[in-house]
Amino acid sequence: MLFRSPLAEESTFNEKLAILQSSEMIMPALNSFIPGKLRSVGPEAVHDEILKYVETAFRRAQITGVKHIVFGSSGSRKVPEGFSRDEALNQFTELCRKMAPIAEKYDVVVVLEPLNKGECNLLNTVADGGEIVKAVNHNNIMLLADVYHMLRENESPESIIRYGDYIRHTHIAENKERAAPGTYNDDFRPYFRALKEIEYNGLMSIECNWKNMAEQAGPALEALRKQISSI
Repeated sequence: MLFRSPLAEESTFNEKLAILQSSEMIMPALNSFIPGKLRSVGPEAVHDEILKYVETAFRRAQITGVKHIVFGSSGSRKVPEGFSRDEALNQFTELCRKMAPIAEKYDVVVVLEPLNKGECNLLNTVADGGEIVKAVNHNNIMLLADVYHMLRENESPESIIRYGDYIRHTHIAENKERAAPGTYNDDFRPYFRALKEIEYNGLMSIECNWKNMAEQAGPALEALRKQISSI
């Protein structure tokens, strides 16, 4: 996100933009959204600062052709010890409500990414995220289904079906070591069947710990294609 980060000067953004425009690279989706120091929840929540941040982020996203921004940002949304989780959920939901019209202004969709409990203590399942999206009730705040986090949380593919109307992006990796697909031969087919049932036709990012991306990317894609073709 550095090339369009609100923390970077406009001149830096323009330099990165020129490099991007001279290449054939397409970036329809981005993550690493809000820095941990900009707290979304807790007694130190800084919603006004975050909204200023996202104004620049969304404007630069529109310029670069980005359509989906992944709101994982575990550091920003981690609930401090001793703080009410219900209050944190209310804060997070309210932040999303405030963010929605800014996203609409710049024609980007923010997709909430549930993260397993080992990474964050708020919004851990697709069901958690789906309920927040329902509460916000705005077309520019939607949901991401990450199969890796679903596996870590033992979350059923049924959550994909239940909240399928809100899912606009997906991630995938194997449960063990967050490895590239095909490394340990995880069976993703139940999740693919659920995505097929909701007629999902959006993007899927392989968000894994690559050991050697140049060598692993091809076999990872082939492993996914093989499972998808078998359902």
